[in-house]
Amino acid sequence: MIPFKDISIQDKMMVQTYTLTSNRRNCDLSFANLYSWRFLYHTQVAEQDGFLLIKFRIDGKAAYMMPVGDGDLHAALRAMKEDAEREGDVFCMYGVCSHMRADLEEAAPDCFTFTADRDYYDYIYLRNDLATLRGKRYQPKRNHINRFLRSYPDYEYRDLTPDLVPECLQLAGHWLRQNETTEEECRELEDEHRSLTDALLHFDALGLSGGVLHVGGRIVAFTFGAPINANTFDVCVEKADVTVEGSYTMINYEFANHIPEQYSFVNREEDLGLEGLRKAKLSYYPEILLEKWAAVCKK
Repeated sequence: MIPFKDISIQDKMMVQTYTLTSNRRNCDLSFANLYSWRFLYHTQVAEQDGFLLIKFRIDGKAAYMMPVGDGDLHAALRAMKEDAEREGDVFCMYGVCSHMRADLEEAAPDCFTFTADRDYYDYIYLRNDLATLRGKRYQPKRNHINRFLRSYPDYEYRDLTPDLVPECLQLAGHWLRQNETTEEECRELEDEHRSLTDALLHFDALGLSGGVLHVGGRIVAFTFGAPINANTFDVCVEKADVTVEGSYTMINYEFANHIPEQYSFVNREEDLGLEGLRKAKLSYYPEILLEKWAAVCKK
């Protein structure tokens, strides 16, 4: 039986022993995400036979991530399938990327049905592209930045530190009130707000890095994230006051210039099928649009 336990802050080192040394770049493996979304997905973790195993719940049913680590993948899959069957559920995994799918098909041929979901593809960029905005294709972004600099010449970028968290939460609350529309969107945005609040309140313990823009003595934008692996940094959250024109473009640009250079890639996560968000993420020309599948056991 797999020794699953509810994820806690104390699991950070154990989880990152596997994730930071892996070649996986999907945002689902950021410890900050695993921890701050635990309230919604009832996330659990376990170590077994050389693998990190991650279990969660979707609509009350057990679901899993692809095992992370080295060992007998076929045996790990069999143990997870047995765990799902004890729950009375069909064994399924989410966030299965291209190379993971190949590994699955080799370890368990013809055992899974794969379904892609474009809304959950990750947008992964070269950090250098975001930090320099060089070339003709980024001219509109440079124009936004130049307008911001003309309008707010005295702006200041600061590293996000725990003492700035209360003001960031104030801005996040204001953003939430301005963006709630349908009942379903309200629920999703409130879940996101709960996740980012939890992350900010555990800023140091989660090993987060972030930045804020100060204009006129107040924070008008903030962002934060954490490493996924040794060369990929995950931007978990980015919020800005849309009345301050160019604030989103500027916080993106500044933060990219402050992410340590060891991170060649920046994962800016999914678009969730939101038309405006998809357009915005595509406008930064991702180096990789990371496909992700649900893998459902056939029997």
